[in-house]
Amino acid sequence: MAGQRFHFPRLLPCAGTTRIKGLPAISRRGASGPRKQGWGSIARTCFLGSLVFLLSSVFHAQSFAQESPYIVTYDHYLEEPRNLEVEFFSTAGTQRGGNGFIAFWAEFEYGATAWWTTEIYLDGQTTFNDSTLFTGFRWENRFRPLSREHFINPVIYIEYEQISEADKIIKEVEGHDVESDQAESNSVLRQGYNHELEFKLLLSKTFKGWNVAVNPLATKNLSPNNPWEFGYALGASRPLALKASPHRCNFCRENFIAGVEMYGGLGDAGSLGLHDTSQYLAPVAAWNLPSGWTLRLSPGFGLNDNSHRLLLRWGVSREFPGFTEMINHMFGGRD
Repeated sequence: MAGQRFHFPRLLPCAGTTRIKGLPAISRRGASGPRKQGWGSIARTCFLGSLVFLLSSVFHAQSFAQESPYIVTYDHYLEEPRNLEVEFFSTAGTQRGGNGFIAFWAEFEYGATAWWTTEIYLDGQTTFNDSTLFTGFRWENRFRPLSREHFINPVIYIEYEQISEADKIIKEVEGHDVESDQAESNSVLRQGYNHELEFKLLLSKTFKGWNVAVNPLATKNLSPNNPWEFGYALGASRPLALKASPHRCNFCRENFIAGVEMYGGLGDAGSLGLHDTSQYLAPVAAWNLPSGWTLRLSPGFGLNDNSHRLLLRWGVSREFPGFTEMINHMFGGRD
């Protein structure tokens, strides 16, 4: 159809070629007190989200590539080369022994090459009856060493984190992370900072419309005398229909992808296993609109007494094809 990009099986090409996204529609991926120094009021917690809409108005471009429904798990697909994807996510969590919270983060994901995707995260949170804080940043990089599709497709994930202990986005669970770690007031939690390197091996396969992904992870806090910590994420998803509609529509079944993911900690180098860890099971769903927007929703349920009872996550994202070329044109440069 004119104006619509059809999806064929996605292959990672050699340098200088363009990767095709594929059919089926599965893609790459307590205490109260005075307000502390932070972003100010709760109304400002949506500031990062507004960046998505601002960029949408500046760069009016269309993208029809399907995005996966996962929020914690990664599949093996990378961002298209020279494309930018802007995302805003939020996690609302219950907190026994403390105040509930809403954590939020913005992601700026750029396809540097056909085999390398880099991404910046900006994190913040609001704890009810407490305060609102900017909690730090993350720099993520994903590298795909194999250029073609294989039975299992590995991707190497490396992330540097500089975040305070008040960070509550719970983008992954590792080591002996448990619910009670986040029960303290923000004035206490913000005093500690973590400088960490996180490594994941992203293993993924798409067949007959299904995507299955496995993500073992290892994290090392760069402060002295901290052990390696381990965790995992598992995911499976499928679009509601594999055959694309001949007409452009918002509510076609192939625009909806549903699945489930499970994630949790596996202890540390001195105490491997499930003892004193938190575990979660979360249905996931994504709605890919022809305009290029993707909406995600995922209620996560704690599976043991160390876990939050509920983590309600939602997200909105927009991909901007040819971002590099748009910037060049804006400043009078050449492609």
